[in-house]
Amino acid sequence: MKLSGTITKVSGPLVVANGLADANVSDVVRVGEQRLIGEILNMTGDSASIQVYEETSGLGPGAKVETTGMPLSVELGPGMLENIYDGIQRPLPAIESHMGSFIERGAHEPSLDTAAKWDVTVTVKAGDTLTPGQIYATCPETPAIEHRCMVPPTVSGTVTWVADNGSYTVNEPIVKLTDAKGKEHTLTLCQKWPIRTPRPSAERMTSPRPLITGQRVIDTMFPLAKGGAAAIPGGFGTGKTMTQHQIAKWCDADIIIYVGCGERGNEMTQALQEFSELVDPRTGKSLMDRTVLIANTSNMPVAAREASIYTGITLAEYYRDMGYHAAMMADSTSRWAEALREISGRLEEMPADEGYPAYLPSRLAEFYERAGYVRTLNGAEGSVSVIGAVSPQGNDFSEPVTQNTKRFVRCFWGLDKSLAYARHFPAIHWLTSYSEYLNDLSHWYQDNVSPKFVDYRNRLMALLNQESSLLEIVKLIGSDVLPDDQKLVLEIARVIRLGFLQQNAFHPDDTCVSMEKQFLMMDTILYLYKQARTLVTMGHPMSVLKSENIFDRVIAIKYDVPNNRPEMFAQYHRDIDAFYQHVLEKNA
Repeated sequence: MKLSGTITKVSGPLVVANGLADANVSDVVRVGEQRLIGEILNMTGDSASIQVYEETSGLGPGAKVETTGMPLSVELGPGMLENIYDGIQRPLPAIESHMGSFIERGAHEPSLDTAAKWDVTVTVKAGDTLTPGQIYATCPETPAIEHRCMVPPTVSGTVTWVADNGSYTVNEPIVKLTDAKGKEHTLTLCQKWPIRTPRPSAERMTSPRPLITGQRVIDTMFPLAKGGAAAIPGGFGTGKTMTQHQIAKWCDADIIIYVGCGERGNEMTQALQEFSELVDPRTGKSLMDRTVLIANTSNMPVAAREASIYTGITLAEYYRDMGYHAAMMADSTSRWAEALREISGRLEEMPADEGYPAYLPSRLAEFYERAGYVRTLNGAEGSVSVIGAVSPQGNDFSEPVTQNTKRFVRCFWGLDKSLAYARHFPAIHWLTSYSEYLNDLSHWYQDNVSPKFVDYRNRLMALLNQESSLLEIVKLIGSDVLPDDQKLVLEIARVIRLGFLQQNAFHPDDTCVSMEKQFLMMDTILYLYKQARTLVTMGHPMSVLKSENIFDRVIAIKYDVPNNRPEMFAQYHRDIDAFYQHVLEKNA
């Protein structure tokens, strides 16, 4: 039921209107003559506080407000992949074709192309009983992804009519069914879903496999499970966006949803340009064939920034329900939290830490808990992995957004300013980061990589921790006074940092590394440590060991051994044995 009221107050993106006593919280409204999109935040009597998703200059008391009677929803159907949306799912390329590079207020285009024809294959017949989530038609959305049209979660019944296989638009009827109450439902290629309501699933499951990203510090040291949630906090210039770009480019998710939430527009431009030029290693096609970009950058309305996160996670859940594994990048949740803070201040709510609203933790929890590995309503397995960047001011990890995010994620990739300034990327610091998924995934590593994988990873971490302790001593009295076994730890830790943790995104063999090569690199480093430690125990000084150049040769493995040539690692073991024999003979 549509209702109308009149504006009594305008405060930035917040509009207060009277005469809406029968409206509901979360209803979408149209504001003013330009019919700007807004959402009701709260109700007091017949007065509604409305969050407007566009610039409100020119609005004043007395202007008309009309409700749609529906919550803020997105259209889900073929045509979302390869598209670019704003925070409330308006298609930016379609708007640009009508308005040019600058979006005018009140712009509205269908989220899905209503004129495009899709080659539809109907998978049900008259007389079939359909349940929520069941697939009734498929069509090739892109060369990489088959779109599977599902019965909405609120609908079930018996099929009374089906369309023939052929070409259809998203709004043409494909299947008609009658529910138990005798009501007829017409199913098309698309459906609507409110963005703040999680889509249902049959069962939430423990994730059996990691999200492989090709980044060694992530896959080996701090892995993320498929269906898991991770946070990337870091100050300005530490590489949050570039790390998310790398994960989006190379991770083994089927679908990528990249949300630019309040960050700079040039970063979204860079993502769009790179993704369209990059060849997907799995399909040989463009990476955009399985990517949706949601751009609500810093120069776009702050209110829509808050909605963009929910738009992205809803799209990811929809592809999850088809049986795909989706990965969502949110850059950054700090800008989203700042939008919450601004709207909360205009609503005159009581502020909590640093001015953020008291419900910030619950909103973060609602978002991150929509990640998960599930059995869908149609019996398939799918997942949504969420990777949220956090931008703490002054690199202060004690601020509210970072601290509350840590409560709801099990994987924390802490970026370090000193590493970034030393050109060590990804600048994920091994002492401040952690992953609680490691134990859950240990069986996968044993079965699919090597039974020694987790042990090797733990040994590398132990060496890095020893290095941290020794560096405190070195700062006080210098490295010359250390015994040779401790000098060896420092040297091997350098090999681990430069040869394993540091990665070059511009090198064809180092930008994305297979799990097999990651394991063999660890194996080679630890074999070098074993042989060198034996020599040190026998009394050979570190000065002699370092003069052989073997440590720098092992560091260069990441460049010298191609990803498709694992057999070359045997030569490095022979070189280490030759180094061992040479030192023995030289000092005999």
